[in-house]
Amino acid sequence: MDARSANKVRAGDLKGPRQGRGPDDSVVCQRPGGRLCYGSRDDSKGERLPLALQPADGKGFSTYPPPTCTAQSGLNTLSQRVLRKELTTPSSLVLMSRSNAQPTAAAGQDSCGPNSMRTFTIDDFEIGRPLGKGKFGNVYLAREKTSHFIVALKVLFKSQIEKEGVEHQLRREIEIQAHLQHPNILRLYNYFYDRRRIYLILEYAPRGELYKELQKSRTFDEQRTATIMEELADALMYCHAKKVIHRDIKPENLLLGLQGELKIADFGWSVHAPSLRRKTMCGTLDYLPPEMIEGRMHNEKVDLWCIGVLCYELLVGNPPFESASHNETYRRIVKVDLKFPHSVPVGAQDLISKLLKHNPSDRLPLAQVSAHPWVRAHSRRVLPPSALQSIP
Repeated sequence: MDARSANKVRAGDLKGPRQGRGPDDSVVCQRPGGRLCYGSRDDSKGERLPLALQPADGKGFSTYPPPTCTAQSGLNTLSQRVLRKELTTPSSLVLMSRSNAQPTAAAGQDSCGPNSMRTFTIDDFEIGRPLGKGKFGNVYLAREKTSHFIVALKVLFKSQIEKEGVEHQLRREIEIQAHLQHPNILRLYNYFYDRRRIYLILEYAPRGELYKELQKSRTFDEQRTATIMEELADALMYCHAKKVIHRDIKPENLLLGLQGELKIADFGWSVHAPSLRRKTMCGTLDYLPPEMIEGRMHNEKVDLWCIGVLCYELLVGNPPFESASHNETYRRIVKVDLKFPHSVPVGAQDLISKLLKHNPSDRLPLAQVSAHPWVRAHSRRVLPPSALQSIP
């Protein structure tokens, strides 16, 4: 197993194996031999990472939703707070029409009009091939029978979610992702549930995972990397304006739309959190910023560090602080021991160096990432058709 094998990180334990986790709190195996398909999760067991949500203080990033679910309250609380709550968005199928996946029949029929709050059941969908399998359920290609609109249907088992005590993480994924509408963020159109399962109706990303494309080519050229950086900066500016911190940007959590446009997915680690009050250790060690490794309070600027690490990995083929041992990776991150191979262009080095600053306040703001000369010179961002339509 190489240095980037899937392992787990938690506060105070940098010697254990490292794991990334998805929105259903399942393990994300990151490297060859353990990585599954789009939306997939490894079935291996692992201790859940602490969340330690802080109460809102009325300043900056407010806590939303309140972390009231516990292993004892189980899905009773989840059902009350999430599964029976109508989304404050137009009809899911109207929103579906703004996806890059092309329906074979027009959406927006009478039962799916803009004022409709249709309740879905599994009988409304034709189920296709599996897109991924994981600890809490599976993801399938699916088609809504009336509109013939293609989606990714994530099927989660209530028993597993309750057993692992991850109701809060599922609730957070639904509450946050369902209200984000941006061309570079994977849409959560709607959800429904029955006695045994919870179903998330997700935008289908036809070209799959960015990680898999990176595996094939090992590195990306300047044009593709700069384009991804512009897309990420724009999407994260949108998230931060909504007081959402993603906290787990990495190739495994990025999908590709029909035209190759980026789609940020996996909002299970994202939070509406008080500024400077987050102390949770989460995500993947290679992408963790110094303040999270050291257990210091952190804010939305953790996402700036993550995209700096990502930019380096896309150009070089591995993260900047990757080492043979966790302790060495830890040391290099907190010291910002950053070394560039000669193959990295000077402009990209400048951008990465300005993002990978130990002091979060010194990191290049997202607006300046988009405006950086290297990004402007090489980005070929193409907005999908959905971005040209006004979203009500």
